[in-house]
Amino acid sequence: MSDPIQVRGPRHRGIYLLPNLFTTGAMFAGFYAIVSAINGHYAVAALAVFVAGILDGMDGRVARMTHTQSEFGVQYDSLSDLVSFGLAPALVMYTWALSSLVAYGPVWGKIGWAAAFIYAVCAALRLARFNTQVGVADKRYFQGLASPAAAGLCMSFVWTMEKFDIPGPSVAFFAMPLAVVAGLLMVSNVRYYSFKAWPKGDRVPFIWLIAAVLIVVLLLIDTARVLFAVAVIYTVSGPVMTLWGRAAHRRRTRRHAKASE
Repeated sequence: MSDPIQVRGPRHRGIYLLPNLFTTGAMFAGFYAIVSAINGHYAVAALAVFVAGILDGMDGRVARMTHTQSEFGVQYDSLSDLVSFGLAPALVMYTWALSSLVAYGPVWGKIGWAAAFIYAVCAALRLARFNTQVGVADKRYFQGLASPAAAGLCMSFVWTMEKFDIPGPSVAFFAMPLAVVAGLLMVSNVRYYSFKAWPKGDRVPFIWLIAAVLIVVLLLIDTARVLFAVAVIYTVSGPVMTLWGRAAHRRRTRRHAKASE
C-alpha cells in the first residue's frame, strides 16, 4: 500500500519588516502624543504628531526604494494614519482647549467634544475614500486636505500657543472652528497640490535650493510659528486653487460658446 498523502497546511506569508517599522514608529508617535496630552504636555504632543508625519512620509518611500510594497503595508499605513493624524490631533485639541468649553454650560461642553469627534470621523472618512481611489485619482492633486496636513494645521496652532504661554481655554472658541474646518476640508472636493509629481527630473531650478535653505533657517529660528504659517498657507491654497480653476473653466466655456456661434 502506498503511503497516505500528507495534506499541507496553508503557507503563511511574511511581511516586509523595514517599511512596517517606520509605520509602527509613526503609530507610536501618535500614541505618545495622546499620552502626552493626557498628562498636560501639549507642546510635546504636538511635536510627536509632526514626528509621526515624518515617519509616515518615509515608510512609503522606503517601500518603493526597496521594492517591498504590499497590500498589508497599505492597510497598516492607513490604520497608523488614523491613530496619528485622526485620533491623536482630535484628542490633543480636546484635552488642550475644547474640554474647557464645558465652563460655559453643558451645551458648550457637548459642542467641544463634538468638534473633536467631527475632526476624527472626517479623518477616518478621508482615509477610507483615499484607499478606494488608489490608482484612479490624479497623483498630482489630493481630493480634500490630506490628513497629515490637517493634523499639522491643528498641532502647529497648539504648539505656537504653548510657546507663547497662551493657555488652550483662552482660545477655545478659535480652536473649535479650526478643528471643524480642518475636518470638513479633509472630506471636501477641494483640490490640493500633492507634490508627488515634483520634481519631474533629477534636477531642479537653482532658486529651489535657495528657498529650501531659507525654510530650514526659518524653522531653526522659530519652528512653531513657521510650521503654523506654512500650514495656513497650504490650507488656504486649496480653496483658492479650486475657485481659480472653476473660474478659468467657465471662461473657457464662454469662449468656446462664442466661437461656435
